[in-house]
Amino acid sequence: MKLLRQLLGLIAAALAAGAVTAQSYPSKPVRLIVGFPAGGPADIFGRTFAQALGTGLGQTVVVENKSGVGGVLGIDTVAKAAPDGYTLGFNNQGSVAMAPYALTKMPFNPNKDLAFITTVVKVPEVVVVNPSLPVNSLAELIAYAKANPGKINFGSAGAGGITHLACELLKAEARIDVLHVPYKGAAPAVSDLLGGQVQMGIFDVPVVLPHIKSGKFKALAVTSAKRAPPLPDVPTTGEVGYPKVISDNWYGLVAPAGTPPAVQKRIHEAAIVALQSPILIEQFAKVSGIPAPASQEEYVAFLGEEQSRWSAIIKAIGFKED
Repeated sequence: MKLLRQLLGLIAAALAAGAVTAQSYPSKPVRLIVGFPAGGPADIFGRTFAQALGTGLGQTVVVENKSGVGGVLGIDTVAKAAPDGYTLGFNNQGSVAMAPYALTKMPFNPNKDLAFITTVVKVPEVVVVNPSLPVNSLAELIAYAKANPGKINFGSAGAGGITHLACELLKAEARIDVLHVPYKGAAPAVSDLLGGQVQMGIFDVPVVLPHIKSGKFKALAVTSAKRAPPLPDVPTTGEVGYPKVISDNWYGLVAPAGTPPAVQKRIHEAAIVALQSPILIEQFAKVSGIPAPASQEEYVAFLGEEQSRWSAIIKAIGFKED
């Protein structure tokens, strides 16, 4: 009986501590881990969001850049942080929907070690080709690739990332044979696409938009469910017969698993308000970002769809990375 009373006392104390934490949260600055270097697209989105989130929370949200392994190292820091709401993560899809299936050794389990708060922003991607390729639509590209198997090269920002796997998804759905040329980042890949060393690629709209507008690239299809606002005349992959070719680049907000539900709710409420801010919407639009507020349940369901899509492609091509 004494042991039972002690156990009940510990449970009551834990519940009381959780209640106090939730009521007083946040009582100090919150840090937001961005798994990419300062100055890049993820950092721009993360800092814009952090400022708006801080307004909603009534506390400063400090961005901390911790890059490595395509965003995995930063989110690993979050997964291993104290579950008190003072360490949050700005995750990309690679760290939670691709890396778990592509890495030989994954340092954390996203489905067990993280609490998913909301998706934050989606960045549409677009299929682009060098003008030297005699095609003007996705249908023509696929027909040309089938007539010339193995003769088209596509560039990516690196093996196992979204720009690689998006093309692998298109390859699988269209049943075409095009060859992968990985680069160390989007910039050199785009540079070689401009020079004709590779003939096609799928990149974030803001990365290639200036070259589309100047006529140096042909935009064939947007790999999103809806047309991209900066490219209103470019059809989606679904519109031209490939509805499964969806490869938005996206970022979300996560906390360590075990963060008290009331604290998660407080963060979620502030995040949703932040994502409806006219200033944030305007800033995101400057780099082709579309705010993507969601409930926690919607985020988990969306993540499941993403994990299913990318794990199947990774398995199909037999990709593994140490």
